[in-house]
Amino acid sequence: MTITVVVADDQAMVRAGFGMILAAEDDIEVVGEASDGVEAVEQALRLRPDVVLMDIRMPRVDGLEALRRLTGPKVPNPPKVLVVTTFDNDEYVHRALHGGACGFLLKDSGATLLVEAIRAAASGEALVSPSITVRLLRAFTASTSGPPPRTDLSARETDVVRLVARGLTNAEIAARLHISVGTVKTHLGSVQTKLPARNRVEIAAWAWQSGLAGR
Repeated sequence: MTITVVVADDQAMVRAGFGMILAAEDDIEVVGEASDGVEAVEQALRLRPDVVLMDIRMPRVDGLEALRRLTGPKVPNPPKVLVVTTFDNDEYVHRALHGGACGFLLKDSGATLLVEAIRAAASGEALVSPSITVRLLRAFTASTSGPPPRTDLSARETDVVRLVARGLTNAEIAARLHISVGTVKTHLGSVQTKLPARNRVEIAAWAWQSGLAGR
């Protein structure tokens, strides 16, 4: 199945670069581009892509507001939004995390990680890697006094949440805990209901805020 993508970035060279990278992938197709947040929302609602690559700093409406408009609770069938950032403002990261972003990517991360993040988003997961998202989570939760760890998570769910927060993929978690990938997904679904959390990134954020990730 082909993953359809809209690329939203105010720099034409960035859009072109992403387009060239993704054109080389047989299972990914760029179906639209946007140079600001207003266009990003319009394109996403019109074209219904599987994934939107969303820059943060854009004219008219920034990426965070566009994210809110696309993933709000009243939006039917919202697209997966992958936020692309230069990690120059922790507040942006915090707002995106709680605004429904399904992952984060640094602009200089390279082609392999870009493709991996898009595929993860399309499959309902999020790219939470030690080199990117965990660092972002640590940065904005380091001085946060979060809620105590929940006691209604099972021991195995707690193990899974801790590893998600440390950046492991479902396959890596399965190997570490000697369970199947399907079982990992089942645990994550249960955790999302209990917290509640909308996606993998929010689970990781809660783990860092609660102190669970560092244990």
